[in-house]
Amino acid sequence: MTRRPLSTYRLQIRSGFTLDDAAATTPYLAALGASWAYLSPLLAATPGSDHGYDVVDHSRIDEARGGREGLDRFATAARTAGLGILVDIVPNHVGVGSPRDNPWWWDMLRLGRASRHAVAFDVDRRLGDGRVRLPILGSTLPEVLSAGDIVVDASPADDAPDGVLSYFEHVLPLAPGSGALADDLPALLDAQHYELRFWEDQNAELNYRRFFAVPELAGIRVELPDVFEESHREIVRWITEGLTDGLRVDHPDGLVDPAGYLEDLADATGAAYTLVEKILEPGEELPSWWRTDGTTGYDALAEIDRVLVDGAGVARLDDLDARLRRESDLPALEAWHDLTVSTKRMVAESILQSEIHRLVRSLPHGVVAAKYALAEIIAAFPVYRSYLPAGREHLQGAIDAAALRRPDLAEAIGELTPLLLDTTLEVAERFPQVSGAVMAKGVEDTAFYRFTRLGTLTEVGADPSIASLSVADFHEAQRARLASWPHSMTTLSTHDTKRSEDVRARLSVLAEVPERWGEVLTELRTIASTGHGPLDALLWQAAVGAWPISTERLQQYGLKAAREAAEGTTWQHPDEEFEKGVVAIAEAANGAASRILDGFVQEIVGYGRSNSLAAKLLQLAAPGVPDVYQGTELWDHSLVDPDNRRPVDFGERERMLRRLDADVARGALPPIDDSGLAKMLVTSRTLRLRRDHPELFERYRAGVAAGAASDHVVAMDRGGALAVATRLPVALEKRGGWGDTVLLRHDLPATDVLTGRRIAPGPVRLDELLDTYPVALLVDER
Repeated sequence: MTRRPLSTYRLQIRSGFTLDDAAATTPYLAALGASWAYLSPLLAATPGSDHGYDVVDHSRIDEARGGREGLDRFATAARTAGLGILVDIVPNHVGVGSPRDNPWWWDMLRLGRASRHAVAFDVDRRLGDGRVRLPILGSTLPEVLSAGDIVVDASPADDAPDGVLSYFEHVLPLAPGSGALADDLPALLDAQHYELRFWEDQNAELNYRRFFAVPELAGIRVELPDVFEESHREIVRWITEGLTDGLRVDHPDGLVDPAGYLEDLADATGAAYTLVEKILEPGEELPSWWRTDGTTGYDALAEIDRVLVDGAGVARLDDLDARLRRESDLPALEAWHDLTVSTKRMVAESILQSEIHRLVRSLPHGVVAAKYALAEIIAAFPVYRSYLPAGREHLQGAIDAAALRRPDLAEAIGELTPLLLDTTLEVAERFPQVSGAVMAKGVEDTAFYRFTRLGTLTEVGADPSIASLSVADFHEAQRARLASWPHSMTTLSTHDTKRSEDVRARLSVLAEVPERWGEVLTELRTIASTGHGPLDALLWQAAVGAWPISTERLQQYGLKAAREAAEGTTWQHPDEEFEKGVVAIAEAANGAASRILDGFVQEIVGYGRSNSLAAKLLQLAAPGVPDVYQGTELWDHSLVDPDNRRPVDFGERERMLRRLDADVARGALPPIDDSGLAKMLVTSRTLRLRRDHPELFERYRAGVAAGAASDHVVAMDRGGALAVATRLPVALEKRGGWGDTVLLRHDLPATDVLTGRRIAPGPVRLDELLDTYPVALLVDER
């Protein structure tokens, strides 16, 4: 029988926080109430990698992260603490930025198609002379040769019998017999199994599949049995030897056949608990036939955020955005769907051209204007990808929309249609891999940074055109999860979220005070501005949401945001003049604008904390397996990676939990203050209750409130545990509080596990129940 967690706690394993460091945290995680520890990727990664998604060797655990013995020690510590173990794995791609550290890639570069590992890489040999194109040069090859920047060392080494060539930090092996050409560099380069290219060629002329647009991450072909077996032998060992209990699969949409991969994985692991990092668009459902326990929880994140957002206030923020655009002489903001079509088309025609060109080369016969027609269809694709024959309606819908939008391409689109629907053809197999990459880059990494009216809504897995969720719709979503995917993960913060849960909770307050935010933003922009009003709004929101924040952190975020938006500057071609405005905002935040920022944050911080506690309780008590991202049991005001991967002081958290437990035992409850102890109280009490009494969380019924303020409460009865959370706290305060609003209950006494207060049978007044905290967790006394 598959073992499944009741909750998880995510730890980022790296050289600065190894498996031994993680082992030392296991008593704390157990005391907090976590059921399983959830680890970031462990396999050997590119040296210096702090995330581990750039695996270079599938046969071993990264020594910098603790190595094989480190996992043994961690597993022993976790078992002693009563914890299960979930580990993140990366089947789609490997790190190739440091070729010598990746034995498979190095061997293919040295031996070409004769390498037994050549088949593992998704290389299109139809392009040019079939050699692997490496976009590492800072200029064209003739310019590099003229500058003398390539150095050849023909002395033999164990992994390079014929020597190596170097181009600055890049070291590459020489093909057998080619070292003799060391004195004739052009001839030597022609004799290699790779072709050195100008770095900008990656956009349009690359011939190996990448992870999105990252040339340092090369796709591998786990659909081939030998490649699957060799790349998963170590991972399967963890399961079969009892070192881990479950796996989190990174980016399955990049694979040729995600369903087939999950079948192989389940067969190899004995159907161990498995989650997939899958983004579901609104209305899209996880394929029911996949052998998985669910997603990593972005769908739940969107539901929780939106039930706590004032939709009417978002409309006022739209008005503010329109004003900012007029003042900046920018066109009006496109509707979300139209914006994403534009940004996806831009990505398909720029940084992911190589992938579109490969689709064209895979067509069984020529189609005039195929490149443009394919880009248009992908731009119109409503979800990440289809899984033909499933998802045919998505593909047909995109084809129809593309033909309507671009009648000049109708003939080409018509010719492509039967080809894209024919699952026996390479183009139909590869198309879904490309549509997912374009969606990720065009939406998450571009449109999200242009659609700036409220940062809460532009989160991974979310559709910002859906501004809010009614309480009734929220309940329906939770019932659906319990019925269909009861063991799916739920989350509020991850290593990939654009903003942490507490930043989003604070920013949600802006929708309740849109006019006041407009006044503050106007003041801030008079102090520092990029000249691009919507970007200014995004950056000043970041300052408000993460306040207090250092100049360095805000500048790092601001430059990333501006380059991702790709309107005034880009990653490949940064505009130094434009970026001076970003730097000016970051510097002003802790200078001339600090008084304004600090004053405004003090106005809204209490409401933001109310939202934070509400979101945390709803996530931890709702159907699914709640994950706590490292450190977020206290207030955490992190921005997008790498900001959200900063070190966590677990020693301090352990001391705080002991102090909290001691204080509560003597009847002293923590205030909702800067310490974050109130959030730790909600987190620990809810996790412990789920762990110790899982039978209290097996059902779902919407809680019912009666009274004038009933719209300000979200309550859910999980079958013995009743979670109660406040929503829209500003409006609640403006209307004078709860008044005579009551939560309807059955005729059993209960205890609020957060405060220890005994609740009499029958209806309870919310002004009494929620007089200490904006949340409560009631357990029936039976």
